[in-house]
Amino acid sequence: MEWLKRRWFLVGLLLLIPSGLLLGTRLSAENVRQVEEITGPRATSYLVALILFLMSFSLDSRQLGRSLRRPGPVLFACLSNYGLVPLLAWPLMRLQRLDDFALGLMIAATVPCTMAAASVWTRKAHGNDAVSLLVTMLTNGLCFIFTPLWLSVVIASTFEFDATAMVRRLIVSALIPATLGQLARLSPRLHRFATTYKPAVGVVAQVCVLLIVFAAAFLKAGPQLGSSEDLGFGPLAVAIVWLSCIAVHLVAMFLAWHGGRLLGFTRADRIAVAFAGSQKTLPIGLLVANHFGGFALFPMLMYHASQLFIDTAIADRMALGRDEAADNDNARP
Repeated sequence: MEWLKRRWFLVGLLLLIPSGLLLGTRLSAENVRQVEEITGPRATSYLVALILFLMSFSLDSRQLGRSLRRPGPVLFACLSNYGLVPLLAWPLMRLQRLDDFALGLMIAATVPCTMAAASVWTRKAHGNDAVSLLVTMLTNGLCFIFTPLWLSVVIASTFEFDATAMVRRLIVSALIPATLGQLARLSPRLHRFATTYKPAVGVVAQVCVLLIVFAAAFLKAGPQLGSSEDLGFGPLAVAIVWLSCIAVHLVAMFLAWHGGRLLGFTRADRIAVAFAGSQKTLPIGLLVANHFGGFALFPMLMYHASQLFIDTAIADRMALGRDEAADNDNARP
């Protein structure tokens, strides 16, 4: 039960994605249209806006001053997140057996840092969570610039892409809600509420993410899977794109960690750079993937789920290494 309590979100993903696909394969185009008429064509955008408001509302930004005084680790992590990760994913697009997977891999690489997980894992590994928090706020605040810019450079010649529409959508559904979430914390009463009920706020946001995931599988990917005989969607294609997601994440983390060492960052700052420079947020990734439709959302789900499992183990190992070093120091005469 304790394991399930900590991993319920991942269990939800593992249950809702296959069930959404299975149910969606039985939907006709007319059924999809009827469901969308009931839920509304902008339901996903509204849910993403709510998620980002809640996650921003629950972020404590009071510790940012010391990171602003030493901006090197923050700038390097932002460069890694928005520069290194897309550059690593770009050549791997050619390996994908499905065009939607190639597109989805690039979407996963170009969206901003996670809203909460980077700081959680940084703190767990005894890193400087003020750095990861500032990276989170900067990358999410600038996503309406860098995500469409990268996609327009990489995929515009292959996929139909309206950069202006995406910028507008990201401003309305991502930037404005995240800004309002931080502004709401200026009220002492709301600040106390966000601090007291932070776990509950996080649960509501995660439930909304699961709703988006299920809706995307049920209304978009499922019907497409059921209406075509040969899409190239098979175990090999899934394995290639999933391994690509894992490789991009791990290589980016490795380079961010050792790059921080070359730049003379402290261990605490390097931990923050490694996590914040390689993690990617799911809500904005799903929002962008839904802009294109098809199977483009799956690499984003794979990237997010993989980083949760992998970074848990890495954070535990980093924390253990720090504790062992402290014990050795204490044992010295």
